[in-house]
Amino acid sequence: MRILIAWADDVSPNLGVRALGRGSLDLLSSVHSDARFEVMNYGSRPGAIAWSPRTLVKNRALPRSGMMEWLSSFDVFWDTRSGDSFTDIYGMDRHLTMSLIHEFASQAGVRCVMAPQTIGPFAKRAAKCLAARNLKRSSLVFARDPKSADAADALGRPVDALTTDLVFAIDQPPPAPPRDVVLNVSGLLWRPNPHVDYEEYRRSVRLVIDGLRADGRSITLMPHVLASKDPDSDITAVQEVRAAYDGDLDLLLPADLDAARGALAAARVVIGARMHACLNALSTGTPAVAMAYSRKFRPLLAELGWDGVVEVRDASSTSGAVLDAVRSPGLAERAQAAQAEGRARIGRLRPYIETLA
Repeated sequence: MRILIAWADDVSPNLGVRALGRGSLDLLSSVHSDARFEVMNYGSRPGAIAWSPRTLVKNRALPRSGMMEWLSSFDVFWDTRSGDSFTDIYGMDRHLTMSLIHEFASQAGVRCVMAPQTIGPFAKRAAKCLAARNLKRSSLVFARDPKSADAADALGRPVDALTTDLVFAIDQPPPAPPRDVVLNVSGLLWRPNPHVDYEEYRRSVRLVIDGLRADGRSITLMPHVLASKDPDSDITAVQEVRAAYDGDLDLLLPADLDAARGALAAARVVIGARMHACLNALSTGTPAVAMAYSRKFRPLLAELGWDGVVEVRDASSTSGAVLDAVRSPGLAERAQAAQAEGRARIGRLRPYIETLA
């Protein structure tokens, strides 16, 4: 069986996207040990696929382009949508590109699966129409939180299973040197953005650091989106934070997903504005306080029994809530319970995946 894993790989600068790729491979191969895999993502574009919506439509009509022949060589199209891109909040071009490839894979006779992910929100009517068509053309649809399941239902295609994020399919990383607080600073929120007031976010980060230092905590800054041409990389953000404290904060630049997961597993607590920084931590049993900028955080984490979610608003209330969460008792025990719940929920998918044979 040939499986195309879409919108996740092991080379993306975004370690969350790498986690989706690794989790997909580990989960699918645990059921179909003889499966052969290829990946498709913005940093891993196959020659037969174009990213331009106009070119995609043109190539659909031109057999000599090779796109439909290439797609038809697969048995399963495992569509991760980068975990949270089945929406129009990141722009219609991204939504349209991903939706067209899903549609053409279905037309090529491939079984399409919407892997565990966030579904919605969709503000534009055209975006809703595209989403509804993709869902209805899918053999299986999995949501990683109840709001996403409700969104799929509203579009006329109820999910087959409510599960959780694919990161819980990844094995526990090997031991790493212990750390106290690992702080992930998001490059997405550090600059002007459509999600939160970036100046309030910056002040929140500084107030959290000041509060932790006053408590005598040791802080390690860690990006979760590594160096790339993408302006949303976390590298500049963590470097600017460290410079503001005259270099008096540890900085960890993980070489890959394994290094990042090892560091997160070795921390006493993680604070992150990248959701997968928090999920990578919780999937290893480490407490994680999420600084949430969209609706994807709270419902997913609540299903794991984890309430360490703070909405990014004004700096004072945001930082105060983060520090209260870090100081709350029983963090380690609750994180281990969330880890166990996540593993149980991802295990629910195996009977469905068996049907793909």
